[in-house]
Amino acid sequence: MLDGLDPEQREVATALGGPVCVLAGAGTGKTRAITHRIAYGVRSGVLQPASVLAVTFTNRAAGEMRGRLRQLGAGGVQARTFHSAALRQLQYFWPKAVGGELPRLVDRKVQVVAEAAARCRIRLDRNELRDVTGEIEWAKVTQTVPEDYPAAAAKSGREAPRDPAEIARVYGMYEQLKRERGVIDFEDVLLLTVAVLQDRHDIAETVRRQYQHFVVDEYQDVSPLQQRLLELWLGDRDSLCVVGDASQTIYSFTGATPDHLLNFRHRHPHATVVKLVRDYRSTPQVVQLANGLLSQARGRAAEHRLELVSQRGPGPEPVYAEFADEPAEAEGTARRVRELIASGVPASEIAILYRINAQSEVYEQALADAGVPYQLRGAERFFERPEVREAGLLLRGAARAGGHSDPQLADVADVPSQVRAVLSTRGWTTEPPAGSGAVRDRWESLAALVRLAEDFVRAKPEATLADLVAELDERASAQHAPTVEGVTLASLHAAKGLEWDAVFLVGLAEGMMPITYAKTDEQVEEERRLLYVGVTRARVHLCLSWALSRTPGGRPSRRPTRFLNGLRPGSAAPRAGFAAAAGQGGIERGVRPKRRGSARCRVCGRTLTDAGEIKLMRCEDCPSDLDEGLYERLRDWRAEQARRLGQPAFCVFTDKTLLAIAEAVPGTEAELVCISGVGGRKLGKFGADVLTLCAGGDPGSEDASHDASEDSPEK
Repeated sequence: MLDGLDPEQREVATALGGPVCVLAGAGTGKTRAITHRIAYGVRSGVLQPASVLAVTFTNRAAGEMRGRLRQLGAGGVQARTFHSAALRQLQYFWPKAVGGELPRLVDRKVQVVAEAAARCRIRLDRNELRDVTGEIEWAKVTQTVPEDYPAAAAKSGREAPRDPAEIARVYGMYEQLKRERGVIDFEDVLLLTVAVLQDRHDIAETVRRQYQHFVVDEYQDVSPLQQRLLELWLGDRDSLCVVGDASQTIYSFTGATPDHLLNFRHRHPHATVVKLVRDYRSTPQVVQLANGLLSQARGRAAEHRLELVSQRGPGPEPVYAEFADEPAEAEGTARRVRELIASGVPASEIAILYRINAQSEVYEQALADAGVPYQLRGAERFFERPEVREAGLLLRGAARAGGHSDPQLADVADVPSQVRAVLSTRGWTTEPPAGSGAVRDRWESLAALVRLAEDFVRAKPEATLADLVAELDERASAQHAPTVEGVTLASLHAAKGLEWDAVFLVGLAEGMMPITYAKTDEQVEEERRLLYVGVTRARVHLCLSWALSRTPGGRPSRRPTRFLNGLRPGSAAPRAGFAAAAGQGGIERGVRPKRRGSARCRVCGRTLTDAGEIKLMRCEDCPSDLDEGLYERLRDWRAEQARRLGQPAFCVFTDKTLLAIAEAVPGTEAELVCISGVGGRKLGKFGADVLTLCAGGDPGSEDASHDASEDSPEK
């Protein structure tokens, strides 16, 4: 059972008593380690299979864990998501705890939210509706009731998509509508399970007698509500193994927090702590870039970062590509994808990852134009597609008949050939249809079933068609879909937990990575971790690209993400002062370079050469902390000064200097004189007025009698 494990994985597998914390970097074999731990405990008699509950965050991950445990002889162990485990318990204990049947789960929460908003006379467009629904979900997993939402959102630094008071009203009406209709939502499953276990000690003890040992995967993504449920499952016991990596925390917007992982040793001082840093997934070149990204990180999660060590042979260096515009970037990416496929890399082993789903369209078009098949991750679930459901029914019927009543299967012995014969009656052929669209999508789905059958028999040569059907049913219940033979298009969030031979990280320009609305230190650092997750999805080939403008012929004002400064060839490492400013997502006031000859953007750290950008101390297109009200007051004041002096406005201050003042908002003469374009003479003439305006006051016309005639115009 322990053969083939490295020393750290073996330490995890044999640590069967007491609390265990596994800090596992990307690609270090954490699933292998924890499944072998469970199986080793079962095979050695320390753990009873029915007493172990392993929880993770996706149906796919839970399905993979169950499959591995079955192969290791621990098939009786429950491996589920938090919600799946809670729902089973709720369904079982609801009649005893409350009476009657458990309320029905609402099919589409967003529809109920839309109706709640309408009842509140609040109009939400499609994007606002989605965002408000997300806010309600966040409130529930952080155990925030409607009336407390505005204060909780403000305390956590969330940028609400609407007035927080309006969201609170919609949230309250949403809860009222659910009560009226006798339905519950996804988050209610956890909330109600927690309530039952808290209120009914007899039920809590029944659950604790059933489950005595717990394993939690992706522990860095646990929400406060999930942590509370876990504590109720445990009671006063400590037979708990948690696995996670704070550097892969990318779901804080949903309420996830790495604090439970980082505080584990404080809660359990005697815990066994094991670090997995041997990276079996990626080449040294990919690992070096991943480590470099985290070396510039800040914050508590960064203090606990893991330095990965690649266990693979060397591969190609990461490729950095700059394009004139987004369509050119998509076309260039599609060309490179075709080259990789021509060189022997399967299309299913290639992924194009982007920050937001709206970026996918241009890549869908480019791949279609290049004749490259692709699949959108996050689209309709594989086993819910009509052609897949129909194929499942046909295969189930053929398995029940043993193949004897179907002339197509009369002389067919092996399972893959039987599957091909059955699917051929529904239009599957050995060669794909020409072009793309619905016909090609249907063929790809059926072809994926054929490949699944081939892989299944390769792993189990003695398997029958009935065994395959059972496997399909198991996968369908877990939503563990087979790989469609096409390039994967997915957002960086959707790519978590997956890996490919070749990964293209696209759209890596400031404003998209980090995303424009990432303002605080924590938000910007989460964007860095998101890019880290993207990098560590690649096994061998990695390409990182950005476009200088959005559309052909547009102004080439974009800059590559600050996260690559000092890592990509030709870029300078961020200096300490500017790294601090960049880490805040906005502009750090008062940060100036010591040498004017090497001025750098205070947002992204790029060397500045344009005189106007040097005056602002930032790139023209980098995010600005401009106080627009102050800027307008400064312009009005300047116009009055120019009128009194009979001079052009720029003789007082240029537009760029006013912008710099409105961004820095100086509070003292020392801060004001540091702004390019002010200087000692203008400080003496205009400084008092400007500082009064910055403080929100009105300098008054009687104080505005300065004479700037002896000042030469700014260049």
